[in-house]
Amino acid sequence: MTRFFSLFLGVALTFFLASADAQNFSNRKEGVWVAKDFRFHTGEVMPELNVGYTTLGDPANEAVVILHGTTGTGTGMLNPAFGGELFGPGQALDASKYFVILPDAIGTGRSSKPSNGLRAKFPRYNYDDMVSAQFRLLTEGLNVKHVRLILGNSMGGMQVWLWGMTHPDFMDVMVPMASMPSEMSGRNWMMRRLITDSIRNDPEWMGGNYTTQPRSWQFVSVFYATATSGGNQALQRLASTREKADQLLDQRLKAAFPGDANDHLYQWDSSRDYNPLANLEKIKATVLAINSADDERNPPELGVMDKVLKRIPNSRLLLIPASDQTAGHGTTGQAKWWKAEVEALLKAAPRRGQK
Repeated sequence: MTRFFSLFLGVALTFFLASADAQNFSNRKEGVWVAKDFRFHTGEVMPELNVGYTTLGDPANEAVVILHGTTGTGTGMLNPAFGGELFGPGQALDASKYFVILPDAIGTGRSSKPSNGLRAKFPRYNYDDMVSAQFRLLTEGLNVKHVRLILGNSMGGMQVWLWGMTHPDFMDVMVPMASMPSEMSGRNWMMRRLITDSIRNDPEWMGGNYTTQPRSWQFVSVFYATATSGGNQALQRLASTREKADQLLDQRLKAAFPGDANDHLYQWDSSRDYNPLANLEKIKATVLAINSADDERNPPELGVMDKVLKRIPNSRLLLIPASDQTAGHGTTGQAKWWKAEVEALLKAAPRRGQK
């Protein structure tokens, strides 16, 4: 798997693919907690829902929660560019000082997902269900009553917004990244629907009961990632001629493509009804929203963040300037751009409750 392929797929898939390079951190543990009688927003109840997770550090310390992006995993966020910049000795989220919790969202990692057996009969979950499972993991499975920080990237960033509204007293600080608290719409949703429709309309999908992975899955994923991640300047630097552009595209189309089409279809589809706009005033935590100026999925010129942050006390936006070193939607997957801001915020933000 090439470095460029990991980059183009954006932060979410970068985390997933980089998990093999995850570093060793203080008191690292991995597990699966079983949520009994888990009720989805559709009304469907799963007698046992697996919720995978990774933890670092001592449970007696203040807790911080890290939420991954679409197609990613909690463990994948331990890659050098993210966890390697945050969780080591003396770093912003030093795992010897904090209890770091990295859940696997429903449909990913060790959590229950379509490929476990139900295939297209798996409940059609959404982000609210993911947050519900994360909350039950923390409170019932890990006995955590309050957290210092919830930080999430891309899909995880959108879930952080939902956390602040559904459980406003649970955290001191929220850091939603590469996301906006607005309805899934525009290019972002149109491109996501192209992924799900392409898979469903592929004759090889067979209603989810395929025997080999539908070929459209990789092609449309490459198409989506090239269009919505990587950054214009950085992509031009990597593909400055037609020949180099063809080489890069060929790498992406021919690279090994791990995972399962049903799992990915469900993951992209789960954003369909995301729209937290009506409940922004419920947020009580200190908010640092982090986006990049070249984010193709959350373009700052839409003016969304200027409007919504006016409705949230103790909130501000860190907008990372675009350059040929940033990566568009993938920029926030590199903690070097924002780790100092988060460290300073944790030193200054008031504590609103006890663990």
